[in-house]
Amino acid sequence: MNRRSPLRRKLVSFGYGVFYRIPPRWRHRLVKTVTARYSVGSVVLIFDSEATGPERILLLRQPPGRGWTLPAGLLERREAPIDAACREAAEETGIQLTPDQVTPAVPNAMVHHTGHWVDMVFTARVPASTTRTSVDGAEVWEARWHAVDDLPVLTPATARLLGHYGIGPEAYRDQTGATR
Repeated sequence: MNRRSPLRRKLVSFGYGVFYRIPPRWRHRLVKTVTARYSVGSVVLIFDSEATGPERILLLRQPPGRGWTLPAGLLERREAPIDAACREAAEETGIQLTPDQVTPAVPNAMVHHTGHWVDMVFTARVPASTTRTSVDGAEVWEARWHAVDDLPVLTPATARLLGHYGIGPEAYRDQTGATR
């Protein structure tokens, strides 16, 4: 059942009639001007493949150093998200990943409506004992492995993102206390 008033239906119909009379090029520009724009980035959760106890994840301390974060960054023009994840891992941690070592996390896309960005999230597993990290000291101060059940203070965005994967202080817990 249509709940719109007859006047509203006429106004909407009139608006669409005017909109579709605008030349396509101008119409496209108008839509781009008034619709939300999102930045797209890639995040990679790098886990220690040798962890015998609780899982361990690689976290970064970046300026201004108020919390730990994950290897992440914006996509370059025409760059595939999985390639961006590999590039960011190399730039920020020194770990050289190839696309076949990286798998999409589930869920793969995290939409941050308040900041107007989308994170494409990937996971990778590497042996911490033989994987050397190197940081530049400017963009990243420190890279360190942390047990997922004993994480340091995280940035709010990192805590929220990890929470979607059942990790950290904002992990979703059901009524029995188990994380999803």
